[in-house]
Amino acid sequence: MPGLISRYDALIASGELRPDADQRAAAERLAALQGALEAPPAPPGFVGRLLGRKPAPPPRGIYLWGGVGRGKSMLMDLFVETLGIAAKRRVHFHAFMLEVDRRIAAAREGRIADPLTSVAQEMGRGLACLAFDELVVTNTADAAIMGRFFTALMASGTVIVTTSNRPPRDLYKDGLNRSLFVPFIELVEREMDVLSLNGPTDYRLERIGGLATWHTPLGDAATAQVREAFFRLTDFAPEDAAHVPSGALDLGGGRVLHVPKSLKGVGVFSFRKLCGENRGAADYLAIARAFHTVILVGIPRMGPEQRNEAIRFTKLIDALYEHRVKLFATAAAAPEALYPEGDGAFEFARTVSRLKEMQSDSYMALGHGAQD
Repeated sequence: MPGLISRYDALIASGELRPDADQRAAAERLAALQGALEAPPAPPGFVGRLLGRKPAPPPRGIYLWGGVGRGKSMLMDLFVETLGIAAKRRVHFHAFMLEVDRRIAAAREGRIADPLTSVAQEMGRGLACLAFDELVVTNTADAAIMGRFFTALMASGTVIVTTSNRPPRDLYKDGLNRSLFVPFIELVEREMDVLSLNGPTDYRLERIGGLATWHTPLGDAATAQVREAFFRLTDFAPEDAAHVPSGALDLGGGRVLHVPKSLKGVGVFSFRKLCGENRGAADYLAIARAFHTVILVGIPRMGPEQRNEAIRFTKLIDALYEHRVKLFATAAAAPEALYPEGDGAFEFARTVSRLKEMQSDSYMALGHGAQD
């Protein structure tokens, strides 16, 4: 099987990628880690055994961060696909933390001593490399356990490779009880190589060039346009649409939001699910932090009887706008005709203004994250 660098060079030669110095440096570091993981452990030898020398420690993991569209997921795909060991696992960070929470809860019910460390050791047993995409922390529960959990996981010999839109020091920034999360940041900076892939070129933005973001009226034509946006943003083959993965977003407090389609920081939702059900600003904030792009389908015209839905929609757009989330939508009407009359219709004008700004080239060029 061709190695990572060979595959990367082939993509450049074919024109699928453009030469990028930061990408190349990251690819070379990932390839070096592959070599270390694939190398058979050196025998300690007679002298080593006589002196009681311990086996060499596992290689340092990698924390690869950068803005949307810089190629982090592409490099992660190449790394995992070309890593020549069986003891590897690739998983989305949110799905992994939900699994961790479930296992810790079960361990507590089983009265296992130190359930967190026990679960980390169990999950790390026989696992040489664990690869995450889109590491982001949105709730206090995860923030509180991550330092201890990943310390135990690394101590078991598991090497972590992860991508994120933010440098370690900006994770869970301004989050509740952030001091509980600081040990994880210190662990990353101490035990992993932090690589920046934060150059000015947003390759993902180039892929959606020429695609409108607001599609009306509702129907097959509008749906086809947002499907095209999803495929361009995620590199998922359109002919394999039946197998687009779903996801789950932890909203905190034991609540989980099902995401019908979720891949590489792109989430697809229905208006009915996000605004037709009783949700608050905290739910929308969790979505805005977790996804750099949201595809929202089925936005209806709303009248006075849909006052609650209009208020929730406003809160959703506020969260997406403030975190510079890209929005693709199918709607029954243009933004100014969505809620023309009813309680709060005058205030809805601000939402209309934001929706129009979110369609602009200047907004689409912004990086994901809360405004300063």
